[in-house]
Amino acid sequence: MASPALLNLVDITKKFGAVEALRGVSFSVSAGEVVALLGDNGAGKSTLVKIISGEQRPTSGRLEFDGRERHFASPGEAKDAGIETVYQDLSLCPNLDVVANFFMGRELTRKVFGIPILRDREMREETRRALTAGGTRIPSLRTDVEHLSGGQRQAIELNRFVHWGGKLVMLDEPFAALGVEQTRRGLETVDNVRQRGIGVILITHVMAQAFAVADRIIVMRQGIVAGDLRTDETSPDEVVRLITGDIERVGQGFKQQEVGTNL
Repeated sequence: MASPALLNLVDITKKFGAVEALRGVSFSVSAGEVVALLGDNGAGKSTLVKIISGEQRPTSGRLEFDGRERHFASPGEAKDAGIETVYQDLSLCPNLDVVANFFMGRELTRKVFGIPILRDREMREETRRALTAGGTRIPSLRTDVEHLSGGQRQAIELNRFVHWGGKLVMLDEPFAALGVEQTRRGLETVDNVRQRGIGVILITHVMAQAFAVADRIIVMRQGIVAGDLRTDETSPDEVVRLITGDIERVGQGFKQQEVGTNL
């Protein structure tokens, strides 16, 4: 039996004046599922991410999250509901150490003569437990983030999100600046997040990353969903044809379709 949808998008449209960026986008993401979102530049991926994250409002359509319809007025509202967006440049403070970044805005304190004092040892141990549970190993939690690798920084942000009760994370080109080994570790972190029951939307231009970790691939083209495919039932060639518009998936089969080449 399929898991109930954590995120459900129904006929989402977005217009900017005469330009229709999204034209009836519908798909779902379940808890513990990784969905890769692929498409050429201008396909509507960024606009869709902004709508899910509360940065923009759809022109029409319905967004359901965690069992009820939502109308996020800001990224803060989406974050409070359990939706986080992790961008390539992340949101960590490079001149602070791992513990300070992990507890940023949530610091544990106690009062001594009315003065708040950080509960440093508790914060350090809680950070260590959270990173260990997520499969992340950092030799010293006192290391400033600027001295860590890109993969380690990404792992901190993802594990922080999971630890504080996140339910759906959108990764926007998260491995673009990483090397081969760091990307491999980053994909392992995504898999760990999935195993802990978090829904993941991975936005990427790299086909190999999608096939390495995603359960499903959503292909967008010119503001519509051109394909919703199980990764183990498709191939890179089929995904490329959908991205470029050579074929359209209909039901369980395909039909040839004449399309324009402008993206």
